Amino acid sequence: MKIDKFDFDELEGFKTAQSLAYDVVRQVGNELQTGITEREACKRISALLAEHGVTDMFHEPFAWFSSRTAFKDIKKDSDFQATDRSLKKGMAVILDVAPIFDGYACDIAYSFSFGNNPDVEAMQKVLIECRDFILKSVRARKSMRLIYRELDGLIASRGFVNVHRLYPERVLAHRVARFEGSRSQRFLQRYRVMGYGLPVYVWLLGKAALAKIIPSIQSPLWNDGAESDHAPLPGVWAVEPHIATPNYSAGAKWEEILVVTDEEAFWLDDDVPHCQLARKKGWWPVDGGIG
Repeated sequence: MKIDKFDFDELEGFKTAQSLAYDVVRQVGNELQTGITEREACKRISALLAEHGVTDMFHEPFAWFSSRTAFKDIKKDSDFQATDRSLKKGMAVILDVAPIFDGYACDIAYSFSFGNNPDVEAMQKVLIECRDFILKSVRARKSMRLIYRELDGLIASRGFVNVHRLYPERVLAHRVARFEGSRSQRFLQRYRVMGYGLPVYVWLLGKAALAKIIPSIQSPLWNDGAESDHAPLPGVWAVEPHIATPNYSAGAKWEEILVVTDEEAFWLDDDVPHCQLARKKGWWPVDGGIG
């Protein structure tokens, strides 16, 4: 796997994968009907990706409805998997998927409400603030640990709570990679651990564990631990701020690729769905946020 430095053509590959993933979840979002279950939504996402030529996944699709978008009552890793929770009007929805397309991995999330839900709209507005805050802070070369903690403060100041702290290893972001396709790697990717291909799972969690005890090892995860107490690391990062109402009745998030170099940082695409929504609602300048 290639994880740190990429040339322009390779970044276009990541952008293509990300755009495809967003197209698919938006299509599924538009198709949702009352009574559909989380599992059925995930099956539809997988089917559409397969129609577009996707044969492997960084991780399998996730779908969360209602209070599950806030990770309410999630106690163990298996609780993240899709359930038979059925969709009703007014529910919050999150669709999250990470296809590998032509060797390029991405990881995206799409939040919306099935019908009117003022809490979801309020959270979507705050999440756009989070997006600009993260980019500005990375460009300022703040510690990744400090960015995480200051983001917590921003979220709390807007009346919401941090949900990404409930993810494994409390991640705000993780690296994504280009899979260069060795035969053994393709074979092992068939084996899944919590929806992740075995090589991906070992790379993310195994290397993160080593980084906690060996300072010279760079963690592929971004959290608020000591292993993230350094300037932003160059690479391609899937960033996923996730927030919820204080009573955990609804949650919202986005996830998209942030590119970090030794001197600069930028979002791979400023035309992803949450940015389009922000422009439409007037929350964000027509020409984007931080350029």
